[in-house]
Amino acid sequence: MSAAALLLGLVAAAGNLIGAAVVVRRAPTGLKFIETMLAFGAGFMLAVVLVGVLPHLQFTGIWTGVTILAGYLAVHLAHHVVVPHFHFGEETHAVGAGVGTSALVGLSIHSFFDGVAIASGLQASAALGTMLFLSVLLHKLPEGVTIASVVMAGGQPGGQAVRAALGLGAATVLGVVLTEVAAPLATWGLALAAGATLYVAASNLVPEFQNKRRMDLTFSFFGGAAAVILLELWR
Repeated sequence: MSAAALLLGLVAAAGNLIGAAVVVRRAPTGLKFIETMLAFGAGFMLAVVLVGVLPHLQFTGIWTGVTILAGYLAVHLAHHVVVPHFHFGEETHAVGAGVGTSALVGLSIHSFFDGVAIASGLQASAALGTMLFLSVLLHKLPEGVTIASVVMAGGQPGGQAVRAALGLGAATVLGVVLTEVAAPLATWGLALAAGATLYVAASNLVPEFQNKRRMDLTFSFFGGAAAVILLELWR
């Protein structure tokens, strides 16, 4: 078991708890900051997949592409089939009590792939693992906001919201652990993580801010992509 992978998984999991704490404490300044980080994280994640991950993948026939697609479709299934009511960010409308449970199940699948991304990235190289860790951490904050606000919108107390965020963090750590010990994930984990990350960035995060017509969010999005390119050129 790689101590570095486990440590980064635990730090990423803490992002869920921080996002949940912002909702429970009703900190509007924190929510605005997390919204900005959501846009920055979307650009960062897209660039990490296209600039960082793809050059490390060994393409053998169609199977690497199929595996990337499988990761993409798995997160779509989790977010929009398992969870009937889902969007990243704060939930401001009342929902049924069962929605919080289904959201936890759906987001746990996605959180599991976060752990796979960190561990498989570190297996490829320390630099790639660090980049994937940063991309995971950036969207862990809005993910924590999402699960906590959905749970509370369903009438549950703040303590239950924090426990739900803790469950998401545990799924991330589980993804790290299984990637380290399970041969199929060690072989195909990076391609699966690429598809999952691509989905979260392009299909979940970008729609959350693209219709808001705020230039600060646009600059944050492009800034996230530019940051990855600069980091790749620097090293």
